[in-house]
Amino acid sequence: MDIGSKMIQSVLPLFLVSMLGASLVTVGAIEGIAEVTAAGLKVGSGLISDRGGQHRKWSAVLGYGFSALMIPLYPIATSPGWILAARMGDRMGKGIRVAPRNALVADATPEHQRGAAYGLRYTLDTIGALLGPIVATILLAVSRQNTRLVFWAAMIPAFLAVGLLIWGIQAPPFAQPSSKSKASGLRWQSLQQLGVNYWHLVVVVCLFNLGNSSDAFLLLKAKDVGISFTAVPLVLTAIHAGSAVSAYPAGWLSDRLSRRNVFLVGLGLFALTYGGLAIARQPWQVWLLLGLYGLYQGITQGVLLAMVAATITPMSRGTAFSFLSLVAGFSLLLASLLAGWLWQQIGSWAAFGLGSASAIAAILYFIVFLHHYPSVAER
Repeated sequence: MDIGSKMIQSVLPLFLVSMLGASLVTVGAIEGIAEVTAAGLKVGSGLISDRGGQHRKWSAVLGYGFSALMIPLYPIATSPGWILAARMGDRMGKGIRVAPRNALVADATPEHQRGAAYGLRYTLDTIGALLGPIVATILLAVSRQNTRLVFWAAMIPAFLAVGLLIWGIQAPPFAQPSSKSKASGLRWQSLQQLGVNYWHLVVVVCLFNLGNSSDAFLLLKAKDVGISFTAVPLVLTAIHAGSAVSAYPAGWLSDRLSRRNVFLVGLGLFALTYGGLAIARQPWQVWLLLGLYGLYQGITQGVLLAMVAATITPMSRGTAFSFLSLVAGFSLLLASLLAGWLWQQIGSWAAFGLGSASAIAAILYFIVFLHHYPSVAER
């Protein structure tokens, strides 16, 4: 699935700006609205996923299938409105599938191995993310920068992924919740029961994501410093290469030492990366910083999920993951709008400077309020 999605994402910002005449604020709005759409649907899918293992598989099938069906909207687009519709549909699919997928991983994995399990899932995820931009670059080179051809070709791996999910994946055994818990839904009382550490993690994610704007701005930064149109998709390859080499080792290490400290290292790398992008002027500087950005993603993504899973009960995992995604989605919308506005009004340095500052704020909050977060050994 990621081969197809990253083929699209690696050329979409340039397609919007260069061929459809979209402004940077429009790019940020499209990406932000799409992420909020995904986040809102994650709440419903998480609640459904907490009602049984088989529901989790078919929620994932529905989500992946819906995203695949949105792909034809990209190559026929004649205005940014078409792209907004396609991105919202794609993110709707993601919103449906992510919470049950993450809960399935927790269901199938012992607690003391979840850091490694989420890290491994993320590493395997990045294999497709590495291949997608490479395929897009080859297609652009042989077709004289025909971005619509890239969009059409992205349908092939997407539909293959849906078929594999339907016929190749089985949901693990899962205890059915009581009738009382089935009827409870997403109520304030149930959210209160998620625990203090969970809510502190929600605040950390919110603070951090206020500056974590869409990766579309990374691609536009690459073009601004002189990286060619054809080579821009390889920016995502550099990012995912960093993720691929760090995700599983970081998860494995967090299971044996401290998830808290590993996560803080990842946030520190993000602050360093965005601070560097604010002042970068040469292509080699951007390539280096994007590799560090990939390391941040690999270090934090799986470890954060493992930390969340450790703070809640099995019957609440879908709800907890989905509510966290909802908060993150609204934060990302604001971040992308701010980044687009700051870039147009002040410059790219202001947009990336905001990201660095928000990461530092999240680090400080984590240190102050989660200094008692237990290590794996203590649990």
